[in-house]
Amino acid sequence: MDWEALLLSLRLAAWTTLLLLPLAILLARTLAWSRFPGRGLLEALVTLPLVLPPTVLGYYLLMALAPDSPLGRLLGGGLAFHFSGLVVASMVYSLPFAVQPLLRAMEGIPRELREAAWCCGLTPWQSLLRVELPLAWPGVLSAVVLSFAHTLGEFGVVLMVGGNIPGETRTLSIAIYDKVLAFEEAAAGRMALLLLGITLLALALMQWLDRRLRVRERGHG
Repeated sequence: MDWEALLLSLRLAAWTTLLLLPLAILLARTLAWSRFPGRGLLEALVTLPLVLPPTVLGYYLLMALAPDSPLGRLLGGGLAFHFSGLVVASMVYSLPFAVQPLLRAMEGIPRELREAAWCCGLTPWQSLLRVELPLAWPGVLSAVVLSFAHTLGEFGVVLMVGGNIPGETRTLSIAIYDKVLAFEEAAAGRMALLLLGITLLALALMQWLDRRLRVRERGHG
């Protein structure tokens, strides 16, 4: 078992989810409540990683994060082939998995509740924190779990942007690929089974928490 690759994958998934969630909430709220020119284009861009081949997305991210790119020069050397570059790439690749459940949850909040919150003197930010997010908790929970699980199993984008540097960019999915290439099927099978188990556990935990919260909500109703 490549424990170093496993720990790196878990750290990547945790940082990606932590940094992506606030951005996804703002994007979902904007798409749910605002009408502006270019809204359809913004929604299409958010959804694009779902349909774009990972190698294509990874190529463009690699070019954007390279040391000689405008962004790379701005950052003083670029983020490609570094853990921080993997985090940025993973945020882009997992964006729709965070935004879509949040968007559906935000759209399900009656507009009258938001207007009532404003009439009570709450600012838009206070309304978001005190009214909208508590009502949208199923979407928040789904966004967290899906973002974490999706990032944990990334391969194409991670390989394109980070390469295969042990301790820096070599995630568990890349380690599995290496074992398969080396005809070490038993080791690859153990790591694949572990990755499958972690993902299933995360999804099962999401379902369990969702049921518990719904039961508690009905009890208070």
